[in-house]
Amino acid sequence: MSTIIMSQCWPLQSLSVTQKAVLISLADQANDDGVCWPAIGTIAKRCCMSERAVRTAMDHLEAVGLLSRERRFNSSNVYSVTPAKFDASAAGTKAKRKAKKSGTAPGAGGASDAGGAPGAPGGAPAAGAPVRGAGLEVRPVPPNRHITPIEPSGEPSFPAALPGTPPMADSETELQAACRATWTAYAIAYRARHGATPVRNAKVNANVKQIVQRLGHAEAPLVAAWFLRVNERLVVQGMHDLGLLLARCEAYRTQWATNRQVTETSARQTDQTQSNVSAADEAKAILRQGRAANAG
Repeated sequence: MSTIIMSQCWPLQSLSVTQKAVLISLADQANDDGVCWPAIGTIAKRCCMSERAVRTAMDHLEAVGLLSRERRFNSSNVYSVTPAKFDASAAGTKAKRKAKKSGTAPGAGGASDAGGAPGAPGGAPAAGAPVRGAGLEVRPVPPNRHITPIEPSGEPSFPAALPGTPPMADSETELQAACRATWTAYAIAYRARHGATPVRNAKVNANVKQIVQRLGHAEAPLVAAWFLRVNERLVVQGMHDLGLLLARCEAYRTQWATNRQVTETSARQTDQTQSNVSAADEAKAILRQGRAANAG
């Protein structure tokens, strides 16, 4: 995993949950140059979505500059994650093209001023206008209109504000984005390990906010995702509850930064080693005192 690429991907906006999940999955497997080569099936399994949804998300990521693909025959494709090339305006332009294509843009489909097809005898109805006959009303599908199924990602969105709190000020927008990124990272990693979506309520939202405030906007999502790799007995029994992360988030942050987990066994071994060192130092001090006394 490249913490450099991951830290650049988490703050990005204008992406759907599905697109963000695929991007984070790729960044999690990339090196510091952003290069990785996972199979589509692997990404789909990690993100809990279909392979078709993964390919659709990748097409969008490529269109907005976040991803480039090198296709290989009889081998996995090579992907380059490029958050520095992200073009948010391209994402907005693509959304407008999709809206126009689906007939939801202004003036499209059954607009009141849309006339019949030119030259059609008797004036053929405009695209999307109802065709009446025999007591039935049938709405033909407009030309070139594609029906794309929307696959639920199961990813809950982070609330704009906790219940009972005042509207967020402009200065809190960055905090809100960091909280959303932290929750998304935690939820994706939680599903990958436990096969279920974590519970989210007011208490969980408060925990997420405190974690972000204590660890910082950039590192909180990374530590939250890494936390699901912790195999301490208490954490595993607690199903990696966010409260356990909050209780020792600075310690877990250090373990994440050093890529070293301190388990109960390793802590006992360290304690025993320190005890042996202390006993040896004490013995040396006694010997020095004895020699000094003999010399006197």
